[in-house]
Amino acid sequence: MPSYGKDAYVLVGQLGTGRNGTMKLMRNKKTKELVAAKWVPRTVGGGLSKNTEREIVNHRKLLHPNIIRFREVYMTDEHLVIVMEYASNGQLLERIDTSGKLDEPLARKLYQQLMDGMNYSHKQDIYHRDLRMENLLLDGSFFEPVLKISDFSYSKNAVLDSQPKTNVGTPAYTPPELLLAVRNEGAAYDGAAIDVWSSGIILYYMLAGHLPFTDPAVPNALSRKMMQRIVNVQYEYPADHELSPEAQDLIKHIFVAEPAQRIQVDDILKHPWLSGIPLPTRDDLEVAPQTEDDIRDIVERARQRRLAKRTSLHKIQSGIQTQSEE
Repeated sequence: MPSYGKDAYVLVGQLGTGRNGTMKLMRNKKTKELVAAKWVPRTVGGGLSKNTEREIVNHRKLLHPNIIRFREVYMTDEHLVIVMEYASNGQLLERIDTSGKLDEPLARKLYQQLMDGMNYSHKQDIYHRDLRMENLLLDGSFFEPVLKISDFSYSKNAVLDSQPKTNVGTPAYTPPELLLAVRNEGAAYDGAAIDVWSSGIILYYMLAGHLPFTDPAVPNALSRKMMQRIVNVQYEYPADHELSPEAQDLIKHIFVAEPAQRIQVDDILKHPWLSGIPLPTRDDLEVAPQTEDDIRDIVERARQRRLAKRTSLHKIQSGIQTQSEE
């Protein structure tokens, strides 16, 4: 019985639908391990893009207890399947929406885990660029949750890709420099500073139960009012908040419009608000058995099928047009 590949798993259920594919819960027949798998369509108009290879290669490099582990990638006739660690307690967002907000001690612990994972990722020269509540999962128990960073679809490698210039991410988490980059025709920006800003949005959400800069009239859109609030760093705490001065001080140092003056990840981990929290144990995590060359080969073969289908569709459409002209 194989431990890897498309014959190694049995479908357990559906987990949800994302931007580029469908998430499914599967079980390894041999090891009995539950895994999450992103099924990316290989069809024309599906989620398979030029960024897919980069997403997988970057994800494979990251071996940290607060980052979802990459397991393998394989093809079926219709999909590219990315297999990864399964976090059994769902999204952090769901837990906050149920309780309204997190108490400060739990928020401290989870935020420290987030930043330790990001610190590790940045030291590998990989920037997430789409940190948001929906991409933070929980494992462990309800009383001792372990945060897991997921979805590296928009990740960028500083060494391979030079200075990131593409405007990606989610509107409510967009920092001032990205909005200004749009105005300045894609000016370069610092991927690490982007992740720090987004982490501040997450921290505020954990403590206040809502996002800091959104326009209540259109909370899910990048409205003019929200853009103005972000660029001018205009936010306030709920009237009934009980946040400690240390928590407010950290948020103040994160929400700085000029990225060069924004607090850095190393300094966040040294901030008084996070002092006294033990770092998670970093066991010796083994890299996935597939090499980067293996991954590139599989993704390229999946992409070639997609291109072949597009060519066939073009020929069919061209034939129909020619016949109609006759």
